[in-house]
Amino acid sequence: MKFKTIFTCLVIFGMTNILQAQNPIISEIFTADPAPLVYKNTVYLYTGHDGATLEDTNYKMPDWYVFSSKDMVNWTNHGSKLSPATFSWATGEAYAAQCIERGGKFYWFVSTFHKNDDNSKGGAAIGVAVSNSPLGPFKDAIGKALIVNEMTTDMKHAWDDIDPTVFIDDDGQAYLFWGNGSCKWVKLKKNMIEVDGGISTFKPKNYIEGPWVYKRKNLYYLVYASAGTKPEMIEYCTATNIAGPWTYQGIIQENVTNSFTTHPGIVDFKGKSYFMYHNGSLPTGGSYRRSICIDQMYYNPDGTIQKIIQTKEGVKAVK
Repeated sequence: MKFKTIFTCLVIFGMTNILQAQNPIISEIFTADPAPLVYKNTVYLYTGHDGATLEDTNYKMPDWYVFSSKDMVNWTNHGSKLSPATFSWATGEAYAAQCIERGGKFYWFVSTFHKNDDNSKGGAAIGVAVSNSPLGPFKDAIGKALIVNEMTTDMKHAWDDIDPTVFIDDDGQAYLFWGNGSCKWVKLKKNMIEVDGGISTFKPKNYIEGPWVYKRKNLYYLVYASAGTKPEMIEYCTATNIAGPWTYQGIIQENVTNSFTTHPGIVDFKGKSYFMYHNGSLPTGGSYRRSICIDQMYYNPDGTIQKIIQTKEGVKAVK
């Protein structure tokens, strides 16, 4: 009898741990490169989709997915909403992307590769899709890439134009940041589908890829995957002007479980700040089979970011 009681307690304890473990937040498919968007009391999460098999030794990312939640814990899978096949000029994988709302329309900036044709010699490129709903349908907004490899020449490898992040400042000016090996940025016109002026390039300390740009209390934040050590970590800079200079602030996220890469996605929702990232912690997961997690994010009084504590429990539901 005593043995049965102990066994029952262990089973209940194990089930409780499973129920409390929220990370990764999506388990039915492998997801990467989180890009959250708050719209009408809902968080929409735009993600990459890792389709690699256990035997694959590189990324296979066929499309982009959308999930949504009203409490940061229960997520609805809305399925695949966009792929490189949407763009007639594109080929290759569905790399990191971010969607932003302006004027009731939703602009999904994506990175993939460009076909070798009259408009480009190939290499990584950034496109933009548009929809009247955060869930689509999305279509190619301009029928061509917004950024092609020939427009940036500071890095000599073909995959430097990836990982777009988009930000609209308080004065209405929109900015696009992106880049592997160096960080590049450009103003966008109000229509969100044309660049406005020249491209600027700089390299924050240890920068490698995956930038995420936002503003909080008159301070601009540039959060990114770093190459100071391998595997990647997340580091960041701040500035009082979107054009810089940027002040390096340090590491906020250490290496993640079972994945060479990590990628930030940051959002404020119902009075709390959240940090999204991916790791390889699901069964059969890894660097090419990643999964998105969420943990709480906290700021110090001076605006600096406290170290992210990676947990299996994740975050609690918000009302």
